[in-house]
Amino acid sequence: MCAQLRIDRLNAAYARCIDSDALEAWPDFFDEGCLYTVTSDDNHRRGFVGGIVYADSVGMLRDRVSGLREANIYEGHRYRHLVGPASVLSLEGGRACAETPFAVYRIMRTGRTDLFVTGRYVDVLRLDAGDEAKIVERRVVCDSSSFDTLLAIPL
Repeated sequence: MCAQLRIDRLNAAYARCIDSDALEAWPDFFDEGCLYTVTSDDNHRRGFVGGIVYADSVGMLRDRVSGLREANIYEGHRYRHLVGPASVLSLEGGRACAETPFAVYRIMRTGRTDLFVTGRYVDVLRLDAGDEAKIVERRVVCDSSSFDTLLAIPL
């Protein structure tokens, strides 16, 4: 299967996992020693490593989900991702670098729906594991420099 199709399938399954509130399965999309960050486009262009969210292992991602389920208190809501096709920037040695545009709508318990964030996934992916791709690095680069205080659910 071609890299483009594998990456697009990964992104579709990733979005479905989050949107259907199957967050316990979310870390399974990542390689064990992964990097997951959420940052602004401005910070990304400047090369700043940190961000609003920073996790450098699957264990940290699992802790984040556990915190969402057991410790954090936030207003009930859910997401709906619209994910575009990936642009494969490079492909070498079982790894791909790709950028994928996304928009995330937030649906509140009241039914109110708002465009929550737009941006792109800047990824390094491992493609050498059969047909399944794994995320080695996912930098969620948001178009806006302003973030809603309610960034509980993964993007």
